[in-house]
Amino acid sequence: MERFNKHVRFIGATDDNLDLFEGQYPVPKGISYNSYLIEDEKIAVVDAVDRRRGSDWLASLHEALEGREPQYLIVHHVEPDHSACVADALRLYPSMKVVATAKAISMLGNFHEDFDFSTRSIAVKEGDTLVLGRATLEFVAAPMVHWPEVMVTLDEADGILFSADAFGTFATPSSPEPWDAEARRYYCNIVGKYGANVQNLMKKLARRRFTTICPLHGPVLTDNLAHYWRLYDKWSRWEPETEGVLVAYASIYGGTAEAARRLGAMLEEEVAGEVVLMDLCRHDVSEAMAEAFRLSRLALCSVTYDAGLFPAMHEFLHHLKSKNFRGRKTALVENGSWSPIAGKLMCDALAEMRDMEVVEPIVTLRSRMHKEDIASLRALASALVK
Repeated sequence: MERFNKHVRFIGATDDNLDLFEGQYPVPKGISYNSYLIEDEKIAVVDAVDRRRGSDWLASLHEALEGREPQYLIVHHVEPDHSACVADALRLYPSMKVVATAKAISMLGNFHEDFDFSTRSIAVKEGDTLVLGRATLEFVAAPMVHWPEVMVTLDEADGILFSADAFGTFATPSSPEPWDAEARRYYCNIVGKYGANVQNLMKKLARRRFTTICPLHGPVLTDNLAHYWRLYDKWSRWEPETEGVLVAYASIYGGTAEAARRLGAMLEEEVAGEVVLMDLCRHDVSEAMAEAFRLSRLALCSVTYDAGLFPAMHEFLHHLKSKNFRGRKTALVENGSWSPIAGKLMCDALAEMRDMEVVEPIVTLRSRMHKEDIASLRALASALVK
């Protein structure tokens, strides 16, 4: 149990044999369920963990308490990866009460129908405080970041922001990799739809001072908070971090893939910035989403399939739309052996997103890239970079 100052320690758990987080996002190096203990005249436990690591968490909590009784269990977010063990903890510590928003308390009953929270909870709202002794906790509402009941907490005495899912990552606290990549993948796939709500929260937090961020997943952030803040600001505005192009392609027999690779080479010659090729049939869609958020332009190349879009491209565009993706200049390449329609369908999908510009020409291939297609691809590369 890591103690990162005299009064606050980490008591969370690492899940290192989970293949898919939320049943869809690969976490090959595992993920953490973060929980914290604030030791003061009154003791507060900050969040619980997923049922998969419930016994480990309860053991860590018992060891950290050293026979003491906690008074409060602060619940920032009631998704089961953070609240599955709330009722277990309340049964073990009969003096402890849940502190959460009123909506969170009502939602807890959905997950713990056999537990009566009516006498074991304290509802708090924006601006309410809780005095533990030397530390005063202030609660800040964060609705739809990324559920409606969410709040975050400021520990004014220690300069800590307990940030719920904000600033979380598909990683563990001990992960040696830089924070940015897995935090970006986490943000755009988990929180990404709610950029406006994230901006509202950031405006409120900008008026407060803190030197440590304790999220519900991944490492505790103590150094260079301005870097993490800057990236969150960009992501929640759907603004790119890097000049460059994501060339995302969906191919059956390799013809569309060959054209995508040729287009990528042409973009590099046009000095389009960083050019990233992703095979949507082989790269996980969460990784493609992260690159779309990161880079300033898109090139989408898809084969026609059953008079529609190939499923991998359809899924990618569906994910972009579902996260309110916007503001990218986009080039399109379609392929089809007798009736190519992928270009129109990609255009239609992009038209449902905000501020998406489709550049001309849309390049149409017939089964394979032919010599006469080279000039069209080059014109497309030039138009995308222009």
